[in-house]
Amino acid sequence: MNLRLPIQQSSHKTKKGLTVKELAVLSLSAALLVVLQISLGFLPNIEVISLLIIVFSLVYKWKTLYVIYGFALLEGLFYGFGIWWFMYLYVWTILCIIVIALKKNKSVLVWSLVSGFFGLSFGFLCSIPYLFAGGIGGMLAWWISGIPFDIIHGVANFFITLYLFKPIYHLVGKLYYQ
Repeated sequence: MNLRLPIQQSSHKTKKGLTVKELAVLSLSAALLVVLQISLGFLPNIEVISLLIIVFSLVYKWKTLYVIYGFALLEGLFYGFGIWWFMYLYVWTILCIIVIALKKNKSVLVWSLVSGFFGLSFGFLCSIPYLFAGGIGGMLAWWISGIPFDIIHGVANFFITLYLFKPIYHLVGKLYYQ
């Protein structure tokens, strides 16, 4: 399956810092994540954030961290900065690191599996702050009570990525590199 971007990526490899265009694109990407998160908030653990972080990580590479931390900041401003907010700082970063480590992969099925597994493990990853707040019992209670939602999250992530990865990847690549 051909997942090449429409324009060669080499023009962005030698730059240090962000151009005005990159700053605008990355800022809009963070805002898009917030809008989509809020828009789909009525559905239990069904989201497109994982798919978009995967696509952004493949296209923007390490600059995706600007998007992730902008997204986390906007979420904190919108919902408040509770203990849940800290998990957003590392959970999405972990997904970005996994994607960049596997960046040579061109299989939509593999990206769907990564997204699905990430959805399944999301509750465990998010339970880590509760280890410090409530001990091992608090962490396990928080994680175990959310397992049914993690199953929904994993299955939904798999199918959303399976069907939407290719068109979104090409669209984001085209917008970023033109």
